Amino acid sequence: MLSQLKPIAICQHDATQGPAYLQTFLDVWQFPYQIFAIDQGEAPPIGSKDYSALVLLGSNASVNDSHRWIKQEEILVQDALNRHRPILGHCFGGQLLAKVLGAQVRPNAVPQIGWDPVRVTAFAEARQWFGVQQELQLFHWHFETFQIPRGAKRLLFGSYCLNKAFSFGPHLGLQSHLEVTAASVKAWCQQDRQTLLQHQHLHSVQTEANILHNLPTKVAALHQAANYTYRQWLQQIPDFRVGLLHEPMPAYSL
Repeated sequence: MLSQLKPIAICQHDATQGPAYLQTFLDVWQFPYQIFAIDQGEAPPIGSKDYSALVLLGSNASVNDSHRWIKQEEILVQDALNRHRPILGHCFGGQLLAKVLGAQVRPNAVPQIGWDPVRVTAFAEARQWFGVQQELQLFHWHFETFQIPRGAKRLLFGSYCLNKAFSFGPHLGLQSHLEVTAASVKAWCQQDRQTLLQHQHLHSVQTEANILHNLPTKVAALHQAANYTYRQWLQQIPDFRVGLLHEPMPAYSL
């Protein structure tokens, strides 16, 4: 049974940037997990031995900042790599994974905020992670970007950011947000309204009205993409039987 597996360790760095739809996905499949509230002063686990996999969520911090918890997470990521524990990084989390793998993380050419299509590369790994679709409509909110680590494969690219996702064996780094829900998108817009106004002159930054327009439809499509990618990631966990995960994912949004 899934409940007998070691839990997935989830590192959360901001109250509004929680696991959201990923948590729903894991709950539906009754996959155990433990959330570490880094934003509330909780330390990340000192190692990955007691966990089946590792999830790194978004953050308003830069991976190049000198916060103690970032250094602790770098050690955790390296331990997970050494122990072959699959890692899933969302935005900041993808950047941290890339950094530990030796790649640079630096300011993107422009900030990117809002809904925008990305193209799926021709690599076989891209089809493995994202299926047969050639284009995906994803949600973005970032100012920095990762370079592709040596030995990794670029999976997605976009108009405003060349490197939108990479894989390195069983590990997946995303420069976008598959995990958001309608509620979290609204919360981000409310929390960072000044940021949207400050950059409203840029084509790469959408207005709050544009972000929220037809939001339920956009989020539903995003979650369909997330279902596929999250299933693929869970299948990277050693000794994990995925028979149940071939069944359709129940429609559910927070």
